[in-house]
Amino acid sequence: MAAKRKTSKKSVKKLSQAHGKVEEFQPTTLDQIWGDDGTSLYGTLDENLYQTRLDDMNMSDLQSHASRVGIIPIDNRSMLKDRLIKEFRKHTSAYKKPADKPQAEGSIPKDIIKILSEGR
Repeated sequence: MAAKRKTSKKSVKKLSQAHGKVEEFQPTTLDQIWGDDGTSLYGTLDENLYQTRLDDMNMSDLQSHASRVGIIPIDNRSMLKDRLIKEFRKHTSAYKKPADKPQAEGSIPKDIIKILSEGR
């Protein structure tokens, strides 16, 4: 009889996957074209770093930060943090629009051109 090999299963949360794609982002506003990198309002574009900053703030700091960002400060700490994180995600998504890739021009077969020109 062959002995069974012990294999340890890795947690799915601990695994990471690399895709090898170079991320290029396209500017979406004039400020971005002129060099704004998006860190002026929140100080970072990293969500984990922003969440740790929010965790370190007391309630009055959270409320003043919320009013500076443009959110009405409320007394519930967890709801205020959730709103701040939601607004942070909206802000960062504006700075991460993928660059459009030009479509490759290929030759269209004659039979397809004939089918497409029938409606003229």
